[in-house]
This record gives sequence, C-alpha cells and structure tokens, in this order.
Amino acid sequence: MSKAQPPPPALTQRYSGVPDRLAAIAQAAKDKLYSNKNVPESVPRRHDVRLPPDTTRDAFDKAITALRKDLGVEHVVLNDKPLVDGWYLEHPNTHDAFHVVDQEDLVCSAMAYPATTAEVQTIVRWANTYAIPIYPISMGRNVGYGGTAPRVPGSVVIDLGKRMNRILNIDGENASCVVEPGVSYFALYEEIQRRSLPLWIDCPDLGGGSVLGNAVDRGVGYTPMGDHFANHCGMEIVLPNGELLRTGMGALPGKDGADNPTWQSFQPAYGPYSDGIFSQSNFGIVCQMGFWLMRETGHQAYMITFPRDEDFPQIVEAIRPLAQNRILGNIPQLRHVAQELNVTGLPKSHWYAGTAPIPRDVIRKHASQLPCGDCSWVFYGTQYGDITSIKSQLDIIQDAFSKIEGAKFFLPKDLPDDHYIHSRALVCSGVPVLRELDWLNWVPNCAHLFFSPITPTRAADAQIVHDINVRLHKKYSFDLFPTLCVAGREMHYITNILYDRSNDDEKRRAAALMRELIATCAKEGYGEYRTHILFADQVAGTYNWNNNALMRFNETIKDALDPNGILAPGRNGIWPKKYRGKGWQILGDEVEKAIGGGTISPKL
Repeated sequence: MSKAQPPPPALTQRYSGVPDRLAAIAQAAKDKLYSNKNVPESVPRRHDVRLPPDTTRDAFDKAITALRKDLGVEHVVLNDKPLVDGWYLEHPNTHDAFHVVDQEDLVCSAMAYPATTAEVQTIVRWANTYAIPIYPISMGRNVGYGGTAPRVPGSVVIDLGKRMNRILNIDGENASCVVEPGVSYFALYEEIQRRSLPLWIDCPDLGGGSVLGNAVDRGVGYTPMGDHFANHCGMEIVLPNGELLRTGMGALPGKDGADNPTWQSFQPAYGPYSDGIFSQSNFGIVCQMGFWLMRETGHQAYMITFPRDEDFPQIVEAIRPLAQNRILGNIPQLRHVAQELNVTGLPKSHWYAGTAPIPRDVIRKHASQLPCGDCSWVFYGTQYGDITSIKSQLDIIQDAFSKIEGAKFFLPKDLPDDHYIHSRALVCSGVPVLRELDWLNWVPNCAHLFFSPITPTRAADAQIVHDINVRLHKKYSFDLFPTLCVAGREMHYITNILYDRSNDDEKRRAAALMRELIATCAKEGYGEYRTHILFADQVAGTYNWNNNALMRFNETIKDALDPNGILAPGRNGIWPKKYRGKGWQILGDEVEKAIGGGTISPKL
C-alpha cells in the first residue's frame, strides 16, 4: 500500500475533520495506518441494496421516493456503492469499519441526512408510515462497539452529524453549552479557544467523536468531569412517534418563547428524572444536549510505574482510599506495561517475530529500553488546583504508592517529548488529541473490539476480572492490553482486543474470546457497561435478576413508546414486540459461524 495518502479533511472544511493544529499529526497517523494495510480499499459487492426486513424492492423504492420528496433527493442516498472501511477521520456510515462478521452483513439500505429536529421528526413519521426500521448515529465513531452498523441489516441510517453540527450555545458565565449530534470534541474545543473563554471540555482518548453521542452511550473522559452523562444537563428528543420532548427544566417554557434559563443549570426538574432512559437505549433520538463545562485551572500530570505483575492487587488497594477521598484529581488510568510498547505506534513485528502473544520476558526486555523502564504496571494521573494544593495532593499520592516496593514517580519533564504522558497531559486538561490511533498499527489491517466490564475498586474483585482476562487471552492467542479507568468506587476494566479484519481465523477467535469473557465474568458477578452490537443480546441477558425484570421493564417502555418497532430495533438488546421471538437475537456461537460467508440474519 502507498505511504503517501491524501490529506485528511480539515475541521474548517468538514464538520468531522481535524483542526489545523493536528493536521500534520493526522497526516502521519493516516500514512502509518495505510502503510500497514495489505488489502484493497474495497472489493466488489456481491449483493445489491440490502432491503429492510419484510420489504419488497417496489415498496422500498416507493418509500425512498417519498422520503426524498421530504428531505431532498441529495439528502437520501442508497447504500449501493462499494463499501470502504476508511479510517478514523474518514470512516463509513454504511457499515462497521471494524467488521467482525462479513463486511456486507451489518449494512444499511440507505442513509438519510436531516438538517433540523423537524426533519428528524419527518423521518420518524415516515418510518412509521412505511414500517421501515431506522438507526440514528451522531458521527459514527463508536469504533470498537459497532461503528455505524445498524443492528437490523437493511435499516435506514439517520446520519445526524453531517447537517446537524451546530454549537447552539456556549454560556461562559454558567460554564455550559448546548450542541447538536455532529459537534465533535475537536469542534467544541476549537470554538471555546476562538472565543478565549477560560473553560475546559472533557474528552475521551480520541477527540474526533461526537460530544452528544459519546455521552448518550455513557462514555468517559479524564478530567474531574469525566463521567459525560453525569455532566449533561437538558435534552431535546424526538420520540418514536415523531413527537418532540424536552427533559429537565427544558419542559418549562421560557419567557416569550425563549428557552428556559435554567435548562443547563439543573438536571432533574420536577417529577421522575427521565433522562437516563434515553442513554444506551432505543427510546428516542437525542437532537440537542446540554453539557456542563469545567473552569480552567492549574494542573499537573504524572506517571507512576510498578515493577511486578503481582503488584496489581496492592496498587488497587492503594488507589481505593485515594479515589474515595477525592485525592485523585481526575479519572486516572492504570495500564499494563505492554501498552507502552503498543502506544509507540510500532507494529508487533518490531518487538516480536512470533504470532503468539508476546512472552512476558520479551515485554520486559523491551520495556527496559523505554522511558518507563523494566516495570509491569503504569499509572497515569493528573492533579488540579493551584501550585500549593497540587503539591500537597502529590505528596499524599506519592506516600501512598511508595509503600509498593520499587514504585517510581515521573513528571512530564522527566520524560522525552514523544512519550505518551504528554498526550495524557493534554487529554486530562481538556485538549482533544489523536495519539490513541497509534494502537491500530499493532497488526496489519488492524481493528478492535472492546471488552468493558465494571469491577469495584477492590483488589479481590479486580484480580478476578484480570485473571479471567489473562487466562482467556492466552487461550485464544491474543495479546492482552488492559486499561483500568478509575472512579471513586468502581473501575472500568477495558480490554482492547486487536485483530486483522482480513483474517477470518483471527476474527473467529476474537469473537469467541469476547463471548467467553462476557459469560465468565458475568458468572462471577461482573458485567459490561457497554458492548459491541453483535454481543448486545448476550450482555443484556446477563442482567437477568428476578426473572429478567430489567429487560421486561425496558420492553414495556419500548412497546409503549415505539409500538411499530421502527427505532433502532435490537439496540443494546432491547427488541420491540414486532421482532421478539422471531430469531433476531444473537446468542451462542452465531457470530463465529457467520464469519467467512455465513449470515447473522434472523433464524426463522
């Protein structure tokens, strides 16, 4: 593959582009990723447009003609062109760029591009009229969890980002904002900088995703406001019948038709707090969302290394009181040293000639030549405040971790300019970056799955989950890259399963690993907080206390709000009555069987 790639889109040219300050970094990342591909950009499609379930081509064409009349011909596009996986900044909205099953399996029939909330309402009413399932996306960068692929093949994807990408308000006094789905972390950050406001955003590891979309899927960042959904305030939602709803204080009309002035100041308002049912669900389409921003403050990033794998439980025990007492300033990360190799952007072949997981002694040998030194665990944190308070916090933290023999403390100034700590320092001070793309150079044509269970911040629990991961990654022959994102009383134990998307054997093993991780951890009482769409039914089925009371509750809400079952059926394992009991659930080894020519169509 050629190493010289066309420039990535700029933020000034495209809502999903990269800001000028990162143009050279984005170009280098793109060139590196494409140099590691050995498959063509696309292959001829074997099938024409994938029709929605129970829909003839004549009925579909009639429906599309009607939708084009409402939105404009150019804003409703059939998915009949070659499927191109692209990369992070130029990703598809037709399928999952990191496809586990066949590239043509989880595809939409068409893409619709609304420009306003009113047009979203029009699409929803159209879907009810023609009984065609719709699947809304914000920007489609939910990579590792299914990307833009609809759970029901043949659905019409509603791409909200392309034409609904306005920052509707930034309130410097209230430290809040209101955004549409197509506003990326890059775009929000750059606008705040342009206005010279002393405000921070909170962003995840990569900055190109949707602020709204990430929060609705309960993603996390790394400042003290890292729980994105917890720091939202106010939503405007199109319900599955096309009706418009505002939650929280937005339900109270403002003076003379204006928005309520407290809509971005107080979350619950009066009565039941309904916002939560619109996160990780298919109960409505969020078209506007308010967020709290952080006041600019002093900050200090740092890194602590620990020499032995068996230090893990002692590290967790040291973390817990620091987190619960709110000494730790942000949502820090505990990573295994294997990731210090991975995040350099160098391929696995640079470090190890074999195809099996890299042996521990090889990791140790190479780590000893890196700035982290010969260690096993690396803790990345950031403290906030003035110089005096930060020093006091760091003294407490260093004292706590110094009880682990061999622990070493580093500040950014102690490490080379290209070390990963400098990227973390930016992210932890609200500056969106692209460094995490370097993960994807590990294997050719690299894609990944996230396994993301929750464990208490307690050594006994964390060790169980970690041991399961160690054992099963070895069983299925994958390198283990664990990252623990630490909150006060829980940790997101996030494992990145990296595979070659052109290699069916690797994809089958990755799917089997994922399935066994879910089942084994759930048996011990640890469930995922978020998962890939192919495993949503399995994960939803693990939350089965009291004869599946939670799912029965979700289905009751779904059927009440969406009696025709048109909105994202199957998303997060929630199926409407129309699809229930008709073979749409994906369970057992069906994913593995579908790889390499099978199908995940419903089992009739």
